[in-house]
Amino acid sequence: MSRAIDGSKRKNRRKKILKLAKGYWGRRHSNYKTAKDAVTKALSYAYRDRKDRKGDFRRIWIIRINAACRAEGLNYSRFIRGLVKAGITINRKALAWLASEDPEAFKAITVKVKTALGA
Repeated sequence: MSRAIDGSKRKNRRKKILKLAKGYWGRRHSNYKTAKDAVTKALSYAYRDRKDRKGDFRRIWIIRINAACRAEGLNYSRFIRGLVKAGITINRKALAWLASEDPEAFKAITVKVKTALGA
């Protein structure tokens, strides 16, 4: 029996990889062997960076909260300690949004934090 080398499974697998490599530079978008390596690496970076994005956003939120706290005469760490003492459970994303979009509400929270800290 003869060996099939141009079967549909092989063609489909290669077509799928080359479709994912569309737009890559040089041989990486047209040569299966190099495209396969490039796509594998790109997908692993994409997986890793989806996890890293969450940390990046957390860093941005902390920077925004810190800037708003300093305008009120507190620093970030004392503000967070005061939130815990006051029993206010609100996440950093919401705090950063309040700091930028609704300064009056953020100011009200800082007043409660300051009373909880006893400052």
